[in-house]
Amino acid sequence: MARMGVASLASVAALAMLAQGAAAGVKKVQEKGLKPYEIVDGHSIPKPLTDKPGDPKHGAKLMVARKKGNCLACHKVQQLSDYPFHGNIGPEISDVAKRMSEGELRMRLVNPKVFNPDTIMPAFYHTEGLHRVKKKFKGKPVLTEQEIEDIIAFLKTLK
Repeated sequence: MARMGVASLASVAALAMLAQGAAAGVKKVQEKGLKPYEIVDGHSIPKPLTDKPGDPKHGAKLMVARKKGNCLACHKVQQLSDYPFHGNIGPEISDVAKRMSEGELRMRLVNPKVFNPDTIMPAFYHTEGLHRVKKKFKGKPVLTEQEIEDIIAFLKTLK
């Protein structure tokens, strides 16, 4: 009888945890070849994709790298004014850390189509359901998990 009581309590606890996850709107995402992550409330990936902290200096380099992030092609970033040709297609992101949480920034890099299905911003850590993908990127993300975290570390400095 005591065993049955413990099993029942365990079942109730498990159901409560599942309900809590559902109430919080947690969606687990696993794409082939990518590390799984969780989207919370449909717009945030609060947990880092790696165990290693992001490097803001490397993140800044990735943002200006034409063959990697290339963020300046569309966005103006006052803190990167030493680099020419800032874009004006996307919003200015010089104060993005004041406007968005780390999880929201991560979601926008991983797959901005969650926010706007018609955006021209590329999904940097997404491989499924994409169109017009360059051959070398088919089935591969544009940025690695660590590169995403490095860019996030830099973006967090933009206040």
